[in-house]
Amino acid sequence: MIPTLAINHPNIDPVAINIGPLAVHWYGIMYVVGFLAFLFLGKMRARQKGSPVTPDQVDDIMFYGALGVVLGGRLGYVLFYSFDKFLQDPIMLFKTTQGGMSFHGGLLGVLFVAWLLARKYNLRFLEVGDFIAPMIPVGLGAGRLANFLNQELWGKPTDVAWGVIFPKAGDGLARHPSQLYEAFLEGLVLFLILWIYSKKPRPFARISGMFLFFYGLFRASVEFYRLPDDHIGYLAFGWLTEGQLLSLPMIIIGLILIGVSFRASSQLSSSKT
Repeated sequence: MIPTLAINHPNIDPVAINIGPLAVHWYGIMYVVGFLAFLFLGKMRARQKGSPVTPDQVDDIMFYGALGVVLGGRLGYVLFYSFDKFLQDPIMLFKTTQGGMSFHGGLLGVLFVAWLLARKYNLRFLEVGDFIAPMIPVGLGAGRLANFLNQELWGKPTDVAWGVIFPKAGDGLARHPSQLYEAFLEGLVLFLILWIYSKKPRPFARISGMFLFFYGLFRASVEFYRLPDDHIGYLAFGWLTEGQLLSLPMIIIGLILIGVSFRASSQLSSSKT
């Protein structure tokens, strides 16, 4: 299944730069891009009128949030996607050079950090969530670009003109570049939705709800074009993946937060009339 206009992946080395014995991977570069973008955009957002967070506090949020992303992402991958291997070899949790990060685990790590910082700054948990949500998609998009460069998490075979032949797949088939689909939806589109919407003060929990809903929707949709992990496969029906299962609670909780937010703002408006 190789369409006439299929694109050959450039087969880029996962190591971007070698500095003596130090190897700088594309993954590391993309993490730095995401963290720096968060810091820059966060300070911009903190200067907006009515921000619950000060520009100085953004430094704390970025630093501890980065720890939450990395530690939660690794732990989430091991628990959600490689638990059987973990039971056989618990040390694999620390074998980070072998890859394996989970967005959903990273999200749980960030939520835990947000809860701790909300207590520290005497804020409500979802106030912190509403503040940080618009900056997160930049890092998500950068991470998906790293997936594409590293030739991992590729999509199903396809005959669309933009199908990509991944040398590491070893079969010469053109595949959906599902990493780029996710970079576009979870990165660019989600960022534009949340950043533009959050330009004005919004009701409590609305932005957090939108982030959860749209990310879950985008992720679950792209999973139809992406191959599941070999050692997991489809969970049911010949199409349900682990990523979709983990995204479903995000969609539901996101809708609940949006609904509660609209109801609360409606009641507030009614009380003023």
